[in-house]
Amino acid sequence: MPLDFHLLVLFVVTTAVAMVTPGPDMLFILGCGMRGGPRAGLLATAGVATSEVVHVAVAAAGLVALFETVPVAFTVVRIAGACYLIYLGVQLIRQRGAGAAAEMPAAGGGVSGRRAYLSGLLTNLLNPKMVTFTIAFLPQFIAPQLGQVWLQFVILGAILVTLEFLVDGAVGVFAGQIGAWLRRRRAARRRIDVATGGLFIGLGVRLAAER
Repeated sequence: MPLDFHLLVLFVVTTAVAMVTPGPDMLFILGCGMRGGPRAGLLATAGVATSEVVHVAVAAAGLVALFETVPVAFTVVRIAGACYLIYLGVQLIRQRGAGAAAEMPAAGGGVSGRRAYLSGLLTNLLNPKMVTFTIAFLPQFIAPQLGQVWLQFVILGAILVTLEFLVDGAVGVFAGQIGAWLRRRRAARRRIDVATGGLFIGLGVRLAAER
């Protein structure tokens, strides 16, 4: 394996610590799980993990040059991602509790699996800080002298995505179990929607305010 063993161990430990620290992705998945159930939480995680694959590919290809040569591109993508999160939050609050009476208690809530996946994919893809973080983070654990740099990126990227899915997936399933229990209570359903909507709006504002 074309990787320095000590760098690999350090990478796994550092990544694991970063993954268990609550961030925008984890909070987004938490919200999806609470409102849509374990399946929605897992699919939101799958969406985020898919975007991580794209980020690793971008890091390996060195496309960060786009943000360096066209600084406004960073701002445009960041604002687009923030607006999308805020839009999701406003929609949840406006439609709070909609259709709750018609749903079976064990139903997966108001977030379809397809929407959870696409939302997780888009919110992470439209966060350029994730691209620049990946580009800044992964090379620290690459050993060019060992050759096959592209393969080193692939291996580290696979570990990163796997840890992302395991940690955030567990959060999504746990949140989904709690959300399913709460959805059996009609009054709690409205609170879930409002809380989740507020969470998404807050994440959007935070992303928009970052520099």
